[in-house]
Amino acid sequence: MNALPGQVPQIDAASVPSEALLLDVREDDEWAAGRAEGALHIPMSEFVARQGELTGRLGESERVYVVCRVGGRSAQVAAYLAQQGVDAVNVDGGMLAWESAGRPLVGDSDPAFVA
Repeated sequence: MNALPGQVPQIDAASVPSEALLLDVREDDEWAAGRAEGALHIPMSEFVARQGELTGRLGESERVYVVCRVGGRSAQVAAYLAQQGVDAVNVDGGMLAWESAGRPLVGDSDPAFVA
């Protein structure tokens, strides 16, 4: 995946609409620790092979908000999606910013946390 992250729109975590399609590209252990409820999980390491899981959920002209831990991996995936014609936005600061903004987290442990 050779995408240029600088060309992708960014949004701060507090501004992501609650009904948005959120794509979490973190690895399984990070996802298990804490995530946004309802997010779609496709690790960056598996994204190209599993991209159909996302495109199958995208409505016509729907925007996808891409998130990772701090924003680096998600910027790469968002840039890749943009090259494929998908309206993709990177969540600036990732799940750490999501947690800092007081956005809700769910996880396999209690309490959920960003790993």
